[in-house]
Amino acid sequence: MLEKVKAYLGITGTYQDTTIQRYIDEVIQFLLEGGVAKEVVESDTSVGIIARGVVDLWNYGSGGTSLSPYFIQRATQLSYKDTAEDGEDNG
Repeated sequence: MLEKVKAYLGITGTYQDTTIQRYIDEVIQFLLEGGVAKEVVESDTSVGIIARGVVDLWNYGSGGTSLSPYFIQRATQLSYKDTAEDGEDNG
């Protein structure tokens, strides 16, 4: 997932891989605990939302980190996604 998220965000090199991977792990846990099926989280359907979550959490300022309204709306949509539909990936 790390390489897919980096490609989605246009990030090259490996300098920030550990930090990005920690954000990816955090976003994945958020999605799983929010009711998104593991199969959906691990599919290409979720690369965009995981990347969005990484961007939301990546905060160069102090104390202002939050998940965007888009992230929350998309996570809610994915929590209702039927895993049988996941083979027909439109995202």
